[in-house]
Amino acid sequence: MKQISGGVCAAKGFQANGVHCGIRKNKTKRDLALIVSDVPANAAAVYTQNLVIGAPNTVTKSHLENGVARAIICNSGNANTCNADGIEVAEKTCDALAQTLKIASDDVVVASTGVIGQRLDPTPIINALPELIQGLGDHGDLAAEAIMTTDTKPKEIAFEFTVGDKVCHVGGIAKGSGMIHPNLATMLVFITTDCAVSSQMLQKALSKDVVDTFNMTSVDGDTSTNDMVVVLANGLAGNKEITACGSDFDAFCQALNAVTVWLCRQIAGDGEGATKLLECAVTGAKDLPTARKIAKSVICSSLTKAAMFGADANWGRVLCAIGYSGAEVDVTKVDVAFRSAKGTVTVCKKGAGIDFSEEKAKEILLEKEIDILIALGDGDGNATAWGCDLTYEYVKINGDYRT
Repeated sequence: MKQISGGVCAAKGFQANGVHCGIRKNKTKRDLALIVSDVPANAAAVYTQNLVIGAPNTVTKSHLENGVARAIICNSGNANTCNADGIEVAEKTCDALAQTLKIASDDVVVASTGVIGQRLDPTPIINALPELIQGLGDHGDLAAEAIMTTDTKPKEIAFEFTVGDKVCHVGGIAKGSGMIHPNLATMLVFITTDCAVSSQMLQKALSKDVVDTFNMTSVDGDTSTNDMVVVLANGLAGNKEITACGSDFDAFCQALNAVTVWLCRQIAGDGEGATKLLECAVTGAKDLPTARKIAKSVICSSLTKAAMFGADANWGRVLCAIGYSGAEVDVTKVDVAFRSAKGTVTVCKKGAGIDFSEEKAKEILLEKEIDILIALGDGDGNATAWGCDLTYEYVKINGDYRT
């Protein structure tokens, strides 16, 4: 497996585009994205666990009951959530696109992101479809740009891998910056592959993967209403379709995970107002659920996040987060260290403070990527979570987000 250039268009038979249709007031920002497969693709998805669910999620879930899709359309600037006509608007968008592309309406995945509770007029979307479709091509970068809200940069990645004797490709784009919390977040992730995988195995791979990737990513502790991860597999790589577990399925899962981990790190590092990417690696837990619970707790700790912003090696906040995580752990065995490109400093051994250089710790924590290393000494359970620091800018961004 190797990283290659591109995103959702790296896989054979996928085209994309992104344009400004008028939902966002800033005409320099693209706000409508389209991804299309040349042939019907097997599909799988996971959705927000918030009880308040965006209308596009409801429509998409219905459309994917048959496990097949041809196109993904997504707008930014308006979430189409908590609106009386939200379902109708989402369906109108799908119908209009389907008619233009000459495909079935239920083969369209629809997504939206932006402000909640403001009515979405589908007219700008429908009017922009000719331009959007005419510009389809190797433009995954434009689609990645069009789904952004408070993101500071587009997020796209692709990998090449082998299944049997066939070379396959998988690529993805994502948006996500605020309202990011374990159990998905205000993020949209669209992944494409030319590997032939049945919709059942595609769902199995995705559902298993998100537990240790997107569900282990947090920016601010808020789980949004519109988050969605969708994978389309059109089979144009020509491999024998993966319909059961085995070496071929393992190869696909490994490639999928490479995409999702990369996107998780990008989402966390681009958190609203963030200056640093935080990765919490827990080792030596008595089991995997314990490791996950502790990693999540630390990465979600506002006090730990604030300390990382200030480059303060306040390891007590890490211990505190472990203590209230709800996990069963022997605190007298816990070791903590901080690591970055500037080196590693151990700050806690067996649940107690040790002498360390504050100057060296400061130097390490001033870097843009910080690893929080926690060794529990209880077993073989390991887990990783991703987040970011908590800054003054986060409050500025969200203080007047709607107005």
